[in-house]
Amino acid sequence: MADGAPVMTPEEVEGYFTRDDGSYAFARWGRPIVPIVFGVNDATLEVVKGAVEAVVTLAGHKMAETDPELGANLMFFFFRAWDELLDVPKLGEMIPDLEPLVGRLKAADASQYRAFRFDEAGGIQACFSFICMTDEMCALPADTLALTQAVQAVLLWGQGAFSDKSPLAVMPSDEGEGTVILRPDVAGLIAAAYDPVLPVNAKDASHALRVFARMQVTPAPNADGAQ
Repeated sequence: MADGAPVMTPEEVEGYFTRDDGSYAFARWGRPIVPIVFGVNDATLEVVKGAVEAVVTLAGHKMAETDPELGANLMFFFFRAWDELLDVPKLGEMIPDLEPLVGRLKAADASQYRAFRFDEAGGIQACFSFICMTDEMCALPADTLALTQAVQAVLLWGQGAFSDKSPLAVMPSDEGEGTVILRPDVAGLIAAAYDPVLPVNAKDASHALRVFARMQVTPAPNADGAQ
């Protein structure tokens, strides 16, 4: 890791992929990512797709025009109320038990939810990202919201991975208002997790030690590339 780059311990790496039940579960995309965005205007659409491309490039992964099985495999749904999902054609075929899920998310006053599908090797095959635009979410700048969603879709993170600290940071600017960037330590973690020597799926916490080791030998990515 480059001198001066933020240090992340093996325990912190492990924590990012630890589930609420204490189990370790890691997965990364095993195929090129093909994003599609619903519920936003053209300007926001470009911001979201730009954020995805930046994070995918940082990871050293690939994007494509189409997925041979699904057409698009990274789907972002932006909406004002969870009940709107029940009116999306064929969504119930892709998300099992959609109606009770919507009920639970409403009861929890949730603002976002992600559902992943996995291929035979355990790599991520598809991700459905649902973002309920509450007043709090609407108050976020489009680039902040888009980059946060892109980061959370690029790996299978533990449920509490970013509950205490955002994956983003603000780079100071001479003009006053800073630029939102991906935190350098999180950028380094993502890049290391996509190292070709590592598996696309892991259930043993020893995997976190391997990711940590790759972080030490892989140059820290330039977080400016994920804006």
